[in-house]
Amino acid sequence: MKKLIAFDLDGTLAESKQRIGAPMAALLKDLLAVARVAVISGGDWPQFETQVVDALPAGTRREHLFIMPTTGTKLYRFDQDTWTKVYADVFAPEERDHILEALDTAVRDAGSADERTWGERVEDRGSQITFSGLGQQAPLDAKKAWDPDFAKRKAMQVTLRKALPDLSVNIGGSTSLDITHKDIDKAYAMRRLAEESGIATEDMLFLGDAIYPGGNDDAVRAAGMDTIAVRDVEDTMTAVRAIIACLK
Repeated sequence: MKKLIAFDLDGTLAESKQRIGAPMAALLKDLLAVARVAVISGGDWPQFETQVVDALPAGTRREHLFIMPTTGTKLYRFDQDTWTKVYADVFAPEERDHILEALDTAVRDAGSADERTWGERVEDRGSQITFSGLGQQAPLDAKKAWDPDFAKRKAMQVTLRKALPDLSVNIGGSTSLDITHKDIDKAYAMRRLAEESGIATEDMLFLGDAIYPGGNDDAVRAAGMDTIAVRDVEDTMTAVRAIIACLK
């Protein structure tokens, strides 16, 4: 019997950078009544707060919820009626400067410097620096159309991995690249979650929409942990209903 259910966020619990819907929020409330739950994604705490935390209905057992921003390099827990940061593995200033210089070069080399954008393209999340191809506030339709085959980001990934050999450069959401310390991925997040929760990884189950070779959720499967690949938010809801029925 699984004790903890972990989720990717964008494309799994909600559309990209959108608030989870009321039906999903209600399902998470029911799931948190019978199991621990974690949400792992590349976004930072404010994004989780908007998309997930503020959408949870009254009576939700928030103390059973693990929020893991920036691919698990941060952890937030609900304690004494407030959300508290448990840890954050942040970049040193010199690391940050080197990453920003490498990103600037990679964008120019890719011929993307003059593309239309919505908001900032580079966000320093402390423990992760994220490049968003169309900017942080790009509309969903534009994001889906920008790099559906990952070709643009794979080319930038090659450039950045050469420039930043001691760091990890991974494809994130629909338009993003995430730069973290070495060997940071969602399998790392699950292992860190096991340390913090006291629940073994074999007692966990992970759901994500990118569990396929090259997908940013696939590291969990590749590490031998139990996963369920979902196609979209509706597919996740179907899976969660089944999980709740089994756990009850």
